[in-house]
Amino acid sequence: MEPKQEVNMESNLAARKGNINPTCKNPEENQPSKKSPLADKTQKQIVLLIAILAGFITPFDGSAVNIALPTMGAEFNMDAISLSWVATAYLLSSAVFLVPFGKIADIYGRKKVFLYGIIIFSLASLAMTMVPTEGMLIAVRVIQGLGSAMIFGTGAAIITSVFSPGERGTALGIYITAVYVGLSMGPFLGGIMTQHLGWRSIFLVNVPIGAIAVLLILWKLKGEWAECRGEKFDFTGSVIYGAAVVAVMYGFSSLPEIKGAALIGLGLLGIGLFALYEMRIPTPVLDIRLLTRNRVFALSNMSALINYSATYAVTFLLSLDLQYTKGFTPGHAGMILIAQPIIQAAISPVAGKLSDHIEPRLIASTGMGLTATGLFLLTFVTEATALWYIVGTLVLLGAGFGLFSSPNTNVIMSSVDKRFYGVASGMNGTMRLLGQMLSMGIAMMIFSVVIGPVVITSKYYPQFVTSMHYAFILFTIFCIIGIFASLARGKNSSNNH
Repeated sequence: MEPKQEVNMESNLAARKGNINPTCKNPEENQPSKKSPLADKTQKQIVLLIAILAGFITPFDGSAVNIALPTMGAEFNMDAISLSWVATAYLLSSAVFLVPFGKIADIYGRKKVFLYGIIIFSLASLAMTMVPTEGMLIAVRVIQGLGSAMIFGTGAAIITSVFSPGERGTALGIYITAVYVGLSMGPFLGGIMTQHLGWRSIFLVNVPIGAIAVLLILWKLKGEWAECRGEKFDFTGSVIYGAAVVAVMYGFSSLPEIKGAALIGLGLLGIGLFALYEMRIPTPVLDIRLLTRNRVFALSNMSALINYSATYAVTFLLSLDLQYTKGFTPGHAGMILIAQPIIQAAISPVAGKLSDHIEPRLIASTGMGLTATGLFLLTFVTEATALWYIVGTLVLLGAGFGLFSSPNTNVIMSSVDKRFYGVASGMNGTMRLLGQMLSMGIAMMIFSVVIGPVVITSKYYPQFVTSMHYAFILFTIFCIIGIFASLARGKNSSNNH
């Protein structure tokens, strides 16, 4: 489900020094000197403001779009699979470009990548207010995903570079709060705006916010951070990775045709080749060697991948269900879906603090158990299901997400030596995006098999509900497997807390 993943990714990247390769310089070496303009308190506040603006618009956009999907589908007469691609194209693009641009930022400078990312995201958002066709809509979402990946990989890393260790926790806490605000306000404001101003208005909001961030960067942000300057960029690995991920996702949407199965097989083969290639070169775009050397790290990332795979499409499916089969307006649906991120926002900080005193894997595994219970309860949702049942389930899911997210991140970061923090957080961010894509891929696959390429009208509501049940059953099974993966990692023996 989107809120958990988005916040997790930001918190992971907050620890990330932009360094996916342990041979890069220590990020502390790139702290601005006392004479640097960024050392001044006012300048640091400007940097934090820029990051807050960027931290708000990307999660807001993602969570608001899910509410607007039925309205967008009605305008362009989109079938169920095409509707899925509106959300998936953004995710797919983000996943393909996050890893390469994270490394490009390390080599050529984070400010450049951050600035260009906000410009691309803002211009794409403006273009979304004018798209005339379904094809253009999905194409511009791909461009938005590119800009979003460039922002994700650098925003929190710039804060980490600018603020000293004694100030960093507070700064990152404020930044992540902005992410939570974006996630929480997305369904609520997105629903109201879609209902009263049209779905294009949710993208228009990004434009002035992005423009302010760009002006502040050009005017006030004087530093540049590139710990791996001069290092060779792994272009071959990036191409293999991107092609493999695209093949898998396009394959899901092409099932049950043979072409779909062939593309998925080809994509999985490509992922295997990517892993082998990355382990053989000195400067990989994504260093995955820790997965083969550290059991706790590997199983913790697997738990994250499973959890994200089982939860991201929940908001997508419930948004369609509330508006199609239950007849709620976008505004009303948004008010219902906001229950989950509010509960997660309340529980996540408490769970994070608890994980410093109680074994994190136990807290995370409990969270996974609650999530599995919530997903199982959703398998019984029908057109006649009472609203209190759905809200109660969302509260349970929010509690599960909150208990899982922070402690699991704690385990991942504490399972490696300090010099591998960049590797660890970069890997966890990748697991998040791959899990989100797999979740949407499963939803698209089920739509392809059960509903087919048809517009979701009242005639097809029974098939839609059946598709939703199949998806929640699969997601429940995923989460149950995730509980065992979470418990199997054992106690964390690292001293790096």
